[in-house]
Amino acid sequence: MMQKKEKVMEILFLATACVSVVAVALICIFLFANGLPAMFKIGISDFILGTKWKPGNDKFGIFPMILGSIYVTAGSVLIGVPVGILMAVFMARFCPAKLHSILKPVVDLLAGIPSIVYGFFGLVVIVPFVREHFKGNGNSILTASILLGIMILPTIIGVSESALRAVPQNYYEGALALGATHERSVFTVVLPAAKSTVMAAVILGIGRAIGETMAVMMVAGNQARLATSIFKGVRTLTANIVIEMGYASGLHREALIATGVVLFIFILIINISFSILKQRNEVS
Repeated sequence: MMQKKEKVMEILFLATACVSVVAVALICIFLFANGLPAMFKIGISDFILGTKWKPGNDKFGIFPMILGSIYVTAGSVLIGVPVGILMAVFMARFCPAKLHSILKPVVDLLAGIPSIVYGFFGLVVIVPFVREHFKGNGNSILTASILLGIMILPTIIGVSESALRAVPQNYYEGALALGATHERSVFTVVLPAAKSTVMAAVILGIGRAIGETMAVMMVAGNQARLATSIFKGVRTLTANIVIEMGYASGLHREALIATGVVLFIFILIINISFSILKQRNEVS
């Protein structure tokens, strides 16, 4: 009887795993089957390296959007990753129990706030702040970076804190026994021991940032041009798809799907790079 139950559960788990693989495969087939023909029609170099996006004139250059996504994502990483990791270290190793019982639900709540609410917050609070204290009209790379930096915090904090708590206590105690202070033990022993999972948290945060649409669309300016300053507006790959897909047709629609292909490849490169980095860390 027990063997039958185990066999049934094994089949069930295999089926769910297969569903996940099939879902990813179907997404890949749809994207590449509909996007690659458009790339060849437009010209791969003209599509990826072109600086003009004017569908009415059959100009489909997405290079400004590629740079826009990179700028906004890089800015959010510079803002969100240090804050997120330090916050995770504080919650895992420095935070009193009573304070932790307050901070943990707050972080979880941040993860559950819809993107559109973040967008409204950015539009009402961050945009006027940037407009008042910096150059430009407030809808800029800097504004989008700050907003995305806030949005990726729950992911980085949650995963990193779990990783830090999973480090064996004898690592920390051994460092103390060798004469290290509490702070030195945490930052030179515990944090490096959890670096693989912390890196995974950073990669998840980058994925969240590069794939975000609504919030970025509300504060980034949505200008399909090459930005010359962090105070200028940009349009990201995701925003470009959302803004124009509702009325696009023909080659225009195919070009937007091809934009999704480029975005998918970006995510793939990020994950492959992380896997290679992780393997090198494990070997060393």
